[in-house]
Amino acid sequence: MASFKLEKSLLKRGVAYIAGVDEAGRGALFGPVVAAAVILPPEFYGRARPEWVAEIDDSKSLSPKNRERLQKLIMQEALAVGVGAASVREIERLNIHRASLLAMSRAISRLSLVPELLLIDGLFCHLEDIPILQMAIKGGDKLCTSIAAASIVAKVVRDKLMIKLDRICQGYRLCDNKGYGTKAHFEALRRMGPTPFHRRNFNLGI
Repeated sequence: MASFKLEKSLLKRGVAYIAGVDEAGRGALFGPVVAAAVILPPEFYGRARPEWVAEIDDSKSLSPKNRERLQKLIMQEALAVGVGAASVREIERLNIHRASLLAMSRAISRLSLVPELLLIDGLFCHLEDIPILQMAIKGGDKLCTSIAAASIVAKVVRDKLMIKLDRICQGYRLCDNKGYGTKAHFEALRRMGPTPFHRRNFNLGI
């Protein structure tokens, strides 16, 4: 379960405004990679936090209903939230790792408050174009509540986009698989071929 253990230790060192950063869609076959940056109020690190904050965890461990509920609360209560994305063409041109970093940079640039420190999910995730102190944390979305909050926002935003694109690219079951490589998705690719939203440098099974 994600906690504020790291954030609390940083607060004791005088760092108050911490942005958790994470992405969604890195392993998908279809659509952009979406990133979010979230700055939660420092008072959330203590006993003054609302009860719902204790439910924040890695987005993959939450049901869609709980993710959407928590995302709305995060958007309402966070000091700042930024969302960014990298397109399919950017993923194909840069590779998925560099495109994920680009989406994260865009999310951070859209924060209304400049953070003092970034907690970024994953190893080797240094953002060279962002002049802010950074810490990359392997499995951070399972450890740090700030990162977990960002993972929830990114996942919900991307899932809603997949539902919209399902109306355009019918037959790929995007409402169900959200662009990931399920059996039904691979079968649709073999039957209908890829769309312009598919990542052609990924293994599409065709």
